This record gives sequence, C-alpha cells and structure tokens, in this order.
Amino acid sequence: MPFMPVKFNLQKRVKLAQGLWMLYWLSVIVGILIFSLGIFFKIELRKRSEMMDNNESHVVPNLLILVGVLACAINAFGGKVCHDSLDPIKFTRWKPMLKPYLLLCCGFNVLLLLTALLCFLMQFAVYLTLAEGLKNGIKFYKDTDTPGRCFMKRTLDMTQVEFRCCGNNNFRDWFEVQWISNRYLDMSNDEIKDRVFSNVEGKFLMDSVPFSCCNPGSPRPCIQHHLTNNSAHYDYDHRTEELNIWVRGCREALFSYYSGMMNSMGALVIITIILESADMAGLKYLSTALETMADPENPDCESEGWLLEKGVKETFVEQLAKLKTLGTTNQVEEGGDEAT
Repeated sequence: MPFMPVKFNLQKRVKLAQGLWMLYWLSVIVGILIFSLGIFFKIELRKRSEMMDNNESHVVPNLLILVGVLACAINAFGGKVCHDSLDPIKFTRWKPMLKPYLLLCCGFNVLLLLTALLCFLMQFAVYLTLAEGLKNGIKFYKDTDTPGRCFMKRTLDMTQVEFRCCGNNNFRDWFEVQWISNRYLDMSNDEIKDRVFSNVEGKFLMDSVPFSCCNPGSPRPCIQHHLTNNSAHYDYDHRTEELNIWVRGCREALFSYYSGMMNSMGALVIITIILESADMAGLKYLSTALETMADPENPDCESEGWLLEKGVKETFVEQLAKLKTLGTTNQVEEGGDEAT
C-alpha cells in the first residue's frame, strides 16, 4: 500500500502544479539570497583578515556560495518541470529525469544540512581566531614602518571606532604593550628614559589607550592618558566614575557581529531545507498523480498520488536489500579478479 496516498482530479493537479511552480521560484529567490550572503560574509572576513592574523577560515562562505548557485539551478529546473507538467507531450520529455532529479535533491538537502551545522559550529573557530589575531594586532600596532604591518594601526583604529570597542578583552590590554613606536619617543626626556629603563623588557608601558578608544558620546573631553592616575585629572576617580572610553573588548564586539551573521545564515539554510523538502514532496505527488491517470488522453480523469510506492518499513527493507545485493556483487567481482 502506498505511503500517504492522495486522490487528484484535474483541478487539484492544476492547483498543485501552480503552487509548486511558485514554491520552486521562491526557492530560487532564497538561493540568490544565500549566494549574496555568502559573498557578503566572505568580503567581511577578508576586510578584517588582519584582525584574525590572516588565519580566518572561508569554508562557510564558500559553502554558502556553492549551495546558493546549486539552489538556483536545481529549483529553476524543478519550476520548469512543474510548468510543463500539465502538457502530456512536454511532461513525457521530463519523466525519465524525475527519479535522478529527486535523488539529486536528497543529496542537496544533505549538503544544506552540513552547511547549516557548520554555520553554528564554526563560530568557536572564529572566536579563537579573533582572540589570537587581536592580541597580535595590539602588539604590532606601533609597527607602521614594518613591511606587512604598515596598515595594522589604521585597521585596528577603524575597528575600534566602528565597533565601539577597545583592546582585545578590554581597554586594559593596551597597558600591557608598548603601542607607541620608539621613533616617536623623546629619549632625552628623563621621565620617558626612566620608564623605559625600569621595564625588564625595555618597553615604554603606560596606562593609556589610543584615540580610537574614546567615546564621542561622553560629555567630558576624552581622557586617554593616565587612566588610573586620579591626581592627573580634575574631579576624576577611575574606580567609581564611568570612563569616557569604550569598555567593551573588540573580541566580544567582533564575535557578536560574526556570530549574529552566522546564526542568521544558518537559520536561512534550515528554512531552505524545509522549502526543498516541500518541493520534493509536492513534485513526487504531482509526478505519481500524472503517471497513475486511468486515461492519459482524458485530462479530466482522476488519479492517485503518493510519497512512497510502498510503506516506510517496506521501502526501507527493500533499499537495504538492494544495498546488500550490491555489496555481495562487488565482493564476488573482487574474488573473481584475484583468482584470475
């Protein structure tokens, strides 16, 4: 007995074909959207590649671009089949291709599921890459004359301004590195000389942050130097007063941006899987309803459509038996080759 059989007349077949045609072209639009998001995500990763030590993974955007193109091609083909399905002559041309097409759709759904999982699972890799990249970015901030690091200062400043963040974990990360190049330090100044020589590694460390950490929304002029020295500023206490610099770390800000993007793309891919499954079920009903027409030359006759020709259990047992037979055949062929 067929699984989930449905009776169809001409009116129902026409409505099913029209509805499927619209659903397939909706899936094409979703495919274009996935492709566009893949391109956008790839650009966003490349734009801040320095913030990730040029170690960012492009697996997710590449997969999104691939499934976007495949979604457009597969669903455009399905839309064409539905458009021609009510013409017996045109449908005869597509009929031999339907079974391979449905198998291709099943494989495509598996690829979509893999893409959706990677959208969620790869977020941890992005987090680790950002942590390491930002740490090195802060360390190399001062190296504006070093080949390969010339634009690190500009990139990091633009990132802090755009994402309203400061440092890797927080603004105190800047206290642990020398972010001013030696060429801009007046070594004849006793205070600077003492600060450099008092450091074990000979670094010029201070409780200051770059200008890009300043919050322009603060009513007070930006305090970016001597942040922990209350006596250096009038009416100031860094322990109780809200600082007029960004207190959020750039790792958190950038991860929030990328993870939000990846969650949205993963959700869109899951919606695409649901759409593809609906397309496959509808096309199976339509094709079986057209094949079981009592009189193909009479379009008004009734027919029956189904999802599976047999029950779920019977279909599973049958497919399993086919796989076992295929495996046995391969073993016999290998044995024959060895004997030869």
